Amino acid sequence: MPWSSTRRMKRDSHTNGHLHLAANAEDDRSNSYQGKEYRDSYELGQYGYGKNYVKLLHVHREGSLHTIREYEVDTHLKLQSKKDFIAGDNKDIIATDTQKNIVYVLAKKYGVESPEKFALLVCNHFLYTYRHVVEASVHVEEYPWERLQVDGSDHNHAFIFSPRALRFCMVTHKRNDRPNIIGGLRDLRVLKTTQSAFTDFIQDEYRTLPDTNDRIFSTVVTATWEYSTANGVDFDGVWDTVKECILDKFAGPPDTGIFSPSVQNTLYLAERKILDKVEQIKRIDMSMPNKHYFTLDLSKFPQSVVKGKNEEVYQPVDKPCGIIHATLQRNVQARAKM
Repeated sequence: MPWSSTRRMKRDSHTNGHLHLAANAEDDRSNSYQGKEYRDSYELGQYGYGKNYVKLLHVHREGSLHTIREYEVDTHLKLQSKKDFIAGDNKDIIATDTQKNIVYVLAKKYGVESPEKFALLVCNHFLYTYRHVVEASVHVEEYPWERLQVDGSDHNHAFIFSPRALRFCMVTHKRNDRPNIIGGLRDLRVLKTTQSAFTDFIQDEYRTLPDTNDRIFSTVVTATWEYSTANGVDFDGVWDTVKECILDKFAGPPDTGIFSPSVQNTLYLAERKILDKVEQIKRIDMSMPNKHYFTLDLSKFPQSVVKGKNEEVYQPVDKPCGIIHATLQRNVQARAKM
């Protein structure tokens, strides 16, 4: 499954962080090349092709009220035949430029509601239109535009770029199978100045880090979640709910906050709340790297220069950093016994 603990969608240097389709090829030791049969000592493993970085802005107009969604779309296909690779036969290829055109035409014909729905639409089009496509994958990233407010009122047609978190999704649809739908967010950077500690960890000859009962806690959250169904799902609402659950378990009530004994515990509690809130999510994966802010030792300066204990000035350090991650999924056996 994409983004699962056993199989992750890799974003590698060759694609500059964009989708690189990995599809398991069947064993095909007898191939035809220029009309001749031959047996090869090699077999084609992962294969596929597509179009990356298809940029799209969709404007929905209801009179004077306009709504926008800006996407960056990757499309990748796996064909039934491998003759384009092995024999240089291009007859089955749906050109990557054609794939780009399909994205634009579908946006024009059907509009754009959410990244997940649009990705499902594009996948379905490829499978329905081209019978030799055995798997279609579509990755969508949404640019975080928000409606501009002027004097407390929403503007009809002006927007502001507000990158609090980047939204993305991945849909993989194999022929004669249900689509696999992954939602996600990344670059959700948060910080709180208290109500965080880290104590009672292993003490041995290698430890230099002291117990900390009160520290700055900052991280950049990445989360991906797998849907059990697409039926009746409000994908926009789910994305907002996931983000709100993460922020709630990180920050807590506005006046008192919420205590965090470790990043691990905060991450786990956020995942539990998400599964409690959204029944259509069957599994969620989160990672929280530490963004350190170390207290500066100013005690070496004379009292005439620096007075009292330093609780105001910190040094940001992003590398090296700890990385905490976990996957939480529903216990199917436990639910069956209920």
